[in-house]
Amino acid sequence: MSPAPAPEREIAIEVDGGHITGWLGGEGPNLLLLHGGPGLTDYLASLAAELAPAFTVFHYQQRGLTPSVADGDRTVEGHVADAVRVLEGLAWERPIVAGHSWGGHLAMHLAVAHPERLRALAPMSALWAVGDGGERVFGENLMRQLSPEERAKYEEIDARESAEDATEPVEAEGLRILWPYYFADPAKASPMPPMLGDPVGQRAAWTSIHEHFAAQTLESALPQLTVPTVIIHGELDPIPYVEAELTARLIPGAELRILPGVGHFPWLEQPGILRELLGEFAAGLPV
Repeated sequence: MSPAPAPEREIAIEVDGGHITGWLGGEGPNLLLLHGGPGLTDYLASLAAELAPAFTVFHYQQRGLTPSVADGDRTVEGHVADAVRVLEGLAWERPIVAGHSWGGHLAMHLAVAHPERLRALAPMSALWAVGDGGERVFGENLMRQLSPEERAKYEEIDARESAEDATEPVEAEGLRILWPYYFADPAKASPMPPMLGDPVGQRAAWTSIHEHFAAQTLESALPQLTVPTVIIHGELDPIPYVEAELTARLIPGAELRILPGVGHFPWLEQPGILRELLGEFAAGLPV
């Protein structure tokens, strides 16, 4: 039996206006792991632990919520700049960059803005690149599963959390209502971890995301990307897998892995599946 990986080590990296705090663990090829949201607590500790036997993993709390800097630029460009600074702080020249959900979308923006900084790209269950990336249908697929009582409660909470005068971090109550429906089988959904939302950061990020969709930033740039890429998506994700297929077609040589029977959180629904898949992908990368 292989020994358990050593505990993660907390690291604070200086960025504009303060520090980004993250956690480093594991051994093997360097892998930067970006969490979803935007404007949510980092929830990827369990995925980092799954990957740690095969990779040296760093995941961090994105700007907007403690223990990282709680203010500053939370546009796409701001988050990309933070990711670059994190790589510099770690002295990682060309890691694999993976991201889940919004983190996968951010990883694609990092790749097209700074392709020289990546060894490989691995967006997972992402907001994708073509059109609106699947955003509209994603919301529709989640909402249609709610009972009338759940819908009414969610809409009440969402109005409060997204109000222009909402400025302080709050418990992600709306997400807690939607959480089971991210899974292929809502009845078997894993418990949602404690999670805060950053309303200012969410508004800033979504405004920026929509501006980039309108400008077709990723659609225009991904066909020129030469970074080895694997696109990972669950067959039963609320974002239809056709969105992942459309993005994979943009990237020369991209591998597409559609995971049967899996929703939005592959490592929670089929533990070990991402370690196996990413391990195989990494083994095939040029030295």
